[in-house]
Amino acid sequence: MTTYVLVPGAWKGSWSFEAVVPLLERAGHTVHALTLTGLRPDDDDATVATAGLDTHAADVVRHLDRHRIAGATLVGHSYAGMVIAAAADRAGGRIARLVHLDAYVPRDGESCWSSTNDHFRRVFAAGAAATGYAVRPPDGGDPRRRPHPLASFLQTVRLTGAFARVPRREFVYCSGWEDRTPFAALRTRLQADPAWQVHDLPTGHDAMHEAPEAVAALLLGG
Repeated sequence: MTTYVLVPGAWKGSWSFEAVVPLLERAGHTVHALTLTGLRPDDDDATVATAGLDTHAADVVRHLDRHRIAGATLVGHSYAGMVIAAAADRAGGRIARLVHLDAYVPRDGESCWSSTNDHFRRVFAAGAAATGYAVRPPDGGDPRRRPHPLASFLQTVRLTGAFARVPRREFVYCSGWEDRTPFAALRTRLQADPAWQVHDLPTGHDAMHEAPEAVAALLLGG
């Protein structure tokens, strides 16, 4: 039996994995889907304003501690690729497998802002214009999305090398949004790295909702 810890991307909560969780549980596994600090419905403005990447990495490590999880498969979507990298670096060897689901794979000193493309930098800047600390969700998506802490996009990740010692590391490239994806160059980089396994899914960025069966099958492939 595997324990999966699922970390949502920007603006989203645990609900973003709602179609995948039952598929993993039906296969006999334990699943924890998280909502990060600043994205919870009862979080106040001060909490949103002060939540950074370190805060979100600590959320994951604290969850591992609280539930005494070891040997976990840690899955991060989009922005949460930054989070799971930082968390795995701090988790003391408790992560057996990392899955970056159409997600950033940072190197030490990089941030979500530095790793993304101009399209998303414009989205972040425009979204934060009203408050200066919370990035409103782009128009047209799930109404459950919440303003995302700007500081978490800007803070650089600090990696000691422990992240690179996770036994199994995988990257999933969603090819159905080639006009906006910030991950094309990352896919090329990781395909050339023997430490990484790269998968392709012919979906848009929100693969968990577009093709939950395919995402679950990929995760169960471990």
